[in-house]
Amino acid sequence: MTLSAYLRKHHALAADDRMVAANGLEFEVTVAGEGNKAAICLHGFPEHAMSWRYQVPCLVELGYRVWVPNLRGYGKTSSPEGKAAYVIDNLLADVGALIDRAQADAETEEVVLLAHDWGALIAWEFAMRRTRPIDRLVVMNVPHPAVAIRHSRKWYQLKKSWYVIFFQIQGLPEWGLTRSEARTIDRAFLDSALNKNNFPEDVIDVYRENVLRPGGATAMINYYRANFGSGKLTGFDGGKPPLIEIPVLMIWGENDIALDIRLTEGTDTFVKNLTLRHLPGVSHWVQQDAPDTVNQMLEAWLTEQRVPAAGDFSFPLT
Repeated sequence: MTLSAYLRKHHALAADDRMVAANGLEFEVTVAGEGNKAAICLHGFPEHAMSWRYQVPCLVELGYRVWVPNLRGYGKTSSPEGKAAYVIDNLLADVGALIDRAQADAETEEVVLLAHDWGALIAWEFAMRRTRPIDRLVVMNVPHPAVAIRHSRKWYQLKKSWYVIFFQIQGLPEWGLTRSEARTIDRAFLDSALNKNNFPEDVIDVYRENVLRPGGATAMINYYRANFGSGKLTGFDGGKPPLIEIPVLMIWGENDIALDIRLTEGTDTFVKNLTLRHLPGVSHWVQQDAPDTVNQMLEAWLTEQRVPAAGDFSFPLT
């Protein structure tokens, strides 16, 4: 099932999947909505464009033309061989080229970048390096790189980051992800999710099939192999990073099994205009685990209203 098929089935939303040439690769992109505002949504690991299924209707209703690509190595997007193809500079160039194509596709007055997990890591770097002009940035459950560096050797984060070291081993991580028809993927989502009904079998199947593609698991793991420990990940070489001056909304599910909540502390040192919201009990998969809450926060922030905090909701976070 494609993201566009899901949107048509569950939201009666007109959307189409297309192959877009950008940065020398072919990207599978779901496009929905009209208007002169562009929203580009970047997914994480081990996910897929499908991870934004709950946000696309919200963004379309707010007047955005939404582009949801599968990043290199995912879905039907090109999967170049070798870990060098996945260094951060290439990932940033991909996003820049996709923004260029989105702007060429329709007259655009505003560009919003929304990102989660690996997509958010790319987005932080994109904003710091000013790879392309963007007007707003939304990041979910990934810290600013400078904050991450501060905490990277703390025990509370080291014990959560074991998988990054494991992914450096050749072959074994691929076996772990793909064995038993990639049932590891089921556990990755369902074991930690607060609202497990938000991860139905047909969606989990998309994630499993994504990992089981020939070469798929290796391409996805190469993000970790190409960047962590290479010294190439950050664009500020250990010095003080450039201040991000555009407005940033940071949403963080507190029940993150991979990243400690303390990694949100001090973000305002590096972001001039930061709005930070925590979601208690919600997992790392925040925009899927609590989509209604996330969408209300997005709508308020994008329309320049006060963004509600988790405590403002009189109902369970969904």
